[in-house]
Order: sequence, then structure tokens, then C-alpha cells
Amino acid sequence: MDAAYANQNPYTVRCEWGLQGLATLGPHSGLVIIVDVLSFSTSVDLAVANGALIYPWPWKDASAEQFAASIQALLAHTRQPDTGGYSLSPSSLRSIPAGTRLVLPSPNGATLSHAAGSVPTIAGCLRNARAVARVAESFERISVIAAGERWPDGSLRPAIEDWIGAGAIIAHLTGNRSPEADLAALAFAQAAPELPHYLHTCSSGRELIERGYAEDIALAAALDSSSSVPFLIDGAYQRSPA
Repeated sequence: MDAAYANQNPYTVRCEWGLQGLATLGPHSGLVIIVDVLSFSTSVDLAVANGALIYPWPWKDASAEQFAASIQALLAHTRQPDTGGYSLSPSSLRSIPAGTRLVLPSPNGATLSHAAGSVPTIAGCLRNARAVARVAESFERISVIAAGERWPDGSLRPAIEDWIGAGAIIAHLTGNRSPEADLAALAFAQAAPELPHYLHTCSSGRELIERGYAEDIALAAALDSSSSVPFLIDGAYQRSPA
């Protein structure tokens, strides 16, 4: 498709999927909102609400260790039940102390955060949908990016939890919506009365339950329970500036 048609430029509130969607909409945006409900954005919301600084990192390899050492930060470990410490699991970050510097690798949300470049960027989820929208209203040309997941071959797997999460934010925005953004808001409106059901029974939710992370889904489904608005500033998600 010709990018001239795909960039949704006639509209001030836009929505797309994954890296290619960000690459298409991002350069024409005043604000990018990354939505990775299970679990990057939810984890960032919880940590930043406590006053921590979260450094997104795309790769779970030696480069993450090197980066964490270079900025004197902790490195989140691979998510495994009952290992303790901080990880991509939202429940592991509920009590993270203020001022903690944590590198958080993620193949979806963190990768998109890096790719956003110099465009102002927020991590959005169901928990902080209303708060994020309230701040976003002061920007022109808002692009909400549903992160999605990955198939085994690395290609994008659209994930309904991110589509619903994007719609939850868009539902509070007053700008002129693209059809894509409008349909995300309609998807949220349909799912809103039964958010826990949809998050528990979708593909991503069932995988997390099987791996022992049902608590993470409950945290992710807590609609508008947070006033945290994590801005990406100097490479770290942190509390929004005044």
C-alpha cells in the first residue's frame, strides 16, 4: 500500500499495528502512545506509578546486561514463576521502590518504544487509559500503536488485548478519528463490560494463565485504576512532566 494513503493524515487521532504501523504514522505524529497490555505497558504503568524509571530495551541478550551496567541500572530477569526479583510480569513490579532504575527488555512494547525516536512517547494500557488520554489532548496528531505479539516466524500477530487497550484510550479523545481509530474505540466499547473475561480467554491471556501469571491479567484488566502517565524521557519511562 502507498504510504500516502496508509498514514491516516486526514485525521488527528489515528491507530495502527506494530513496527510498520509506527514507521508509517510516527513521522507525522505529535504524540505516539504504545499499547502493549500483556504485559509491557501494564508493567511500565505500575513501576512508574511508584516513581521508578523504566528503560525499555528490545533485546534479551548480552546487550541488555551491558546497557544496564552502563547506566548503573538493574536488569529485569526473564519472566519465570517464583524466581523473585523484577521481570516483565506486572505483579513483580507492584512494590518497586521510587528511584529504582530498571532495564526492561521486551520484544514488542520496548522495541516500539525504541523505534519511536524523537517523537514524544507514552506507554498506555487499560489501567491508565483515561489519564493518558487526558494528557494526550494537549497534543496534535495522536497515533495510538497497538503492539501485538509475534508468530514463531517473527511476523506480527494482532492481539485483541492491545486493540481493546488502544480503543480504551481513543474512547476518551475528542479529535477527529480515523476509521481505524474509531473501530478500536468500538471494540473497546463492546468488550468493556467484560474486560476480565476477554483478557483471561484471549490467546495471550490463556498463555499467561498456563505459565502461572493469572494475577498479571487481573492487574492489566483494572480499567482506569491508575493516574500514571509514563513519558519516555532521555531513554526512560518516568512520571510525566508538569
